[in-house]
Amino acid sequence: MRRVALASLVFLIAALLTLPLFGVIIGSLGESDGTWSHLTETVLSEYVINTLALLLMVGVLTGSIGTVSAWLVTSIQFPGRKVVEWLLVLPIASPAYIASYVYTDLMDYAGPVQSALRGLMGWGADDYWFPAIRTLPGAGLVLSFVLYPYVYLLARSAFLNQSQTRFAAARSLGASPLRAFWSVALPAARAAILGGIALTLMETAADFGVADYFGVPTFSTGIYRAWYGMGDPVSALRLSGLLLVIMAILVMAERRFRPAQANNDIARDTVLRRMKPSRPLQWLAAFACIMPILIGFAFPVARLIYLAAGDIARNGMPQFVSFATNSVTMSVIAAGLTLALSLFLAYAQRGRTRNQKTGPMSAATRLATLGYALPGTLLAVGLLLPMTTIDKSISRWMLDQFGWAPGLFLTGTVVTLIYAYVIRFLTVSYNTVEPAVSSIPRAMDEAARTLGSRLSRIVFEVHLPGLKPALYSAGLLVFIDTMRELPATLLLRPANFETLATQVYRLASDERLAEASVAALILIAIGILPVMLITRANLKS
Repeated sequence: MRRVALASLVFLIAALLTLPLFGVIIGSLGESDGTWSHLTETVLSEYVINTLALLLMVGVLTGSIGTVSAWLVTSIQFPGRKVVEWLLVLPIASPAYIASYVYTDLMDYAGPVQSALRGLMGWGADDYWFPAIRTLPGAGLVLSFVLYPYVYLLARSAFLNQSQTRFAAARSLGASPLRAFWSVALPAARAAILGGIALTLMETAADFGVADYFGVPTFSTGIYRAWYGMGDPVSALRLSGLLLVIMAILVMAERRFRPAQANNDIARDTVLRRMKPSRPLQWLAAFACIMPILIGFAFPVARLIYLAAGDIARNGMPQFVSFATNSVTMSVIAAGLTLALSLFLAYAQRGRTRNQKTGPMSAATRLATLGYALPGTLLAVGLLLPMTTIDKSISRWMLDQFGWAPGLFLTGTVVTLIYAYVIRFLTVSYNTVEPAVSSIPRAMDEAARTLGSRLSRIVFEVHLPGLKPALYSAGLLVFIDTMRELPATLLLRPANFETLATQVYRLASDERLAEASVAALILIAIGILPVMLITRANLKS
């Protein structure tokens, strides 16, 4: 009886968390008002080409930056290596759309870079050529220098845990460090690197802020415009369905290349000894690692500080307290709910035998944790129709039964917004918590039961102390992701409800970057502490 109730709860959770998928599939079968034909004839091919080109560019760049920087900090001793090893993770604390606003301000015709160039050289507007930042390559560069830490963290872990004997053997046979890296170290870390690249591609496909601000037509921007600009939900849902296909491919790729506990068949078998090349090569390695930090984090933050200082001097900043409160409150609630659901699903899986772990209940768990593959725009559009239908049905029933219609009390409220956050980020929490839960020895449970302990006491007094690091990391990851989530918040937030992310987007879209810089800095500052705490746990070696 207990197993039936447990399975029923898992299936119910899976149904609730996959509601956007059904919303997209069912809603896309409706009748369009002619907008879909217009889109297919004019811009659909552009959406496909731009999205795939952006994915290709970001995949190549993040793979290169993340892998090279990870290899340098793990294999070469250079000045400041320990500090750089930490700082390389910082760009992930800065949302990509904030970096896009800053680099547009820096690189545009009226920005400080071109103005200084004209002043230095005495050029006029027609005397020189300067690359445009608001282009597809510009969007790819910005996304790459913000997202490369996904590859860096996984590649670094793989390089640290692979066999040092193999690399030493290749060197003893006369292979140069570069050749030994290419023929020995890189193939052993390939799965981890490809897994990291798959994560960056999922983030890229889900991106809305950078593509929208740079004017690059992609599926995410197309969904938003079809819904709000053209007023055609069916077209938005059909675009969402096409984006869903791309995300499904990326999810399968990420799971295929997700690194296992051991990175190869020979674990790290000797103490890691970093190479110490000539002084010029050491400084070159330091420069190669510092540049991603400067481009992805230091330059944008320095510019924001400069702009924010002037704006605070003129206007003060008390109005941003409420936006920060909204962001932190939503993030804490989302983190708490995802942790609770992750623990429940992880324990439901732990209680099953090895043969049962491929059955319907496991499939339901996998469906429930697909949310990270759903971009914010797709998630919001997929939720709006079913939530509106539920609202109307409840309102109609209340009117028939009690003569009173409450109106729409789910759609356009924080309830739906938090619901979207939980769907989107449960994957992040579950993937962190489930391995920790499954690793708890069953002998520990049996020992506690022989002493007369109930299951609840075993969980709270025996399991949870050991699960604290995983719960800590999972909660912080969800908190960070929720703080910077933009498209779902834009589409689902209640009227007059602003978060730091939506405020930054609104002000930057109006070309009021100086005002947006204050909210952007607060958003980055709140995100830095969780990032550094997670980094401290991941970079211990």
